[in-house]
Amino acid sequence: MTISPQPPIEHTEPSGHSGHSHPAPGAGHGHSHSHSHGPAAPVSKHLRKVIAAVLIPFAAAVVIGLMVLWPGGAPAHERSGVGFDRQTQQGKVTALEQVDCKSVNASQVPPTANVSTPEGREARAAQTGECKKATIEVVSGPEKGRTFIEIVQPGAPRQLADGQEVVVAYAPDAPRDLQYSVIDVNRKLPMAVLAGIFAVAVVLVGRMRGLFALIALGVSFAVLTLFILPAILQGSNPLVVAVVGASAIMLIALYMCHGLTARTSVAVLGTLVSLLLIGLLGSGFIDWAFLSGNTDDNTGLIHGLYPNIDMSGLLLAGVIIGSLGVLDDVTVTQTSAVWELRQADPSMGPRALYRAGIRIGRDHIASVVNTLVLAYAGAALPLLLLFSIANSSVGSVANSELVAEEIVRTLVGSIGLVASVPVTTALAALVVSADRPGSPDAAPASGPARGGRGRRRKR
Repeated sequence: MTISPQPPIEHTEPSGHSGHSHPAPGAGHGHSHSHSHGPAAPVSKHLRKVIAAVLIPFAAAVVIGLMVLWPGGAPAHERSGVGFDRQTQQGKVTALEQVDCKSVNASQVPPTANVSTPEGREARAAQTGECKKATIEVVSGPEKGRTFIEIVQPGAPRQLADGQEVVVAYAPDAPRDLQYSVIDVNRKLPMAVLAGIFAVAVVLVGRMRGLFALIALGVSFAVLTLFILPAILQGSNPLVVAVVGASAIMLIALYMCHGLTARTSVAVLGTLVSLLLIGLLGSGFIDWAFLSGNTDDNTGLIHGLYPNIDMSGLLLAGVIIGSLGVLDDVTVTQTSAVWELRQADPSMGPRALYRAGIRIGRDHIASVVNTLVLAYAGAALPLLLLFSIANSSVGSVANSELVAEEIVRTLVGSIGLVASVPVTTALAALVVSADRPGSPDAAPASGPARGGRGRRRKR
């Protein structure tokens, strides 16, 4: 078991098979396989050069795009005081008491005779029910310590509790007694605890890969908040910004999570081809269906504050960015499947690898497409419920712009996901089967050396 009489200096093997310690010049992958999913053999130097010839110019173009389109921050504007465009501060409920609604003039609408209508029920409850009189203290901003009164009606969807932290809006042009109002509750603590549980779970299960995945997630949010959103607000074309930003996220996330290997590079190429297809299909069908992208209060507010933003382009940018996360999952899985199939049976050619990989991909397609459709349906569930209450037909619901946007978003993203499976599988099969086991630049699929024990076994 121990081979102590053999001094390490006596061990001489051909360059390229020296293991981890001292890779030969030009071997290129001295440590790469320690960061992959398994003992994947590196591809030949020639194929690495071919992949680099495609990806390096693409990465350079992404970097140039980031530098050219990089914004100096979101442009300043005069706050409208509408929706999210309000000055806000933090507040806290310091006192809460029950009062008669009539005594505080909570009812601004006279009761109607018909209490079966929502307006009639609200007006009747406001006149006959018990209201809450909350004293709110402003705990941030220049007027920290100032208090104001907030009346909460019995039928209000948001009820307050003593000691509860809230978000208050500040209207400087309003009369002093009406400058502050409660617009939401403070949810920072439960959200932070949930995020902490998520991070701990990812690191415990994924270990170093989980840690790198969290770092990549942080980088993705940084690109989104520091580049994509300010660049669109600054007036840059939303489609171009989304393509550049999504490409940067893709490169950083995939290589950071899965290592700088040929396997990851094939997944990047498959993702890139699929994103191009999604962009072309999305652009064509958004124009053909006359989707404006301005369908609700939020998009209307954006268009009102920044009329130069192309709202249909913003819709297409959302389709591309929304599809990127699922695309990464599909392309990485398909590439890894083909690599593992090749290692399990080194005699498999590209056709056999493709057929085996596509069988795995069909199961993946079925689950991913269903997941994507259900995700969009879940997000639009209140809207679908309103249509159901109105007894609208399926045709009229699908024809409305608000629902048609989600249909186009879902179907275009799903087509890109479906296409990514054969594209990525074919690329992976061609790349991994193009290596000749006897070439000096490529290690055999079984890999003779993976550290000290591999060398001892060979001797």
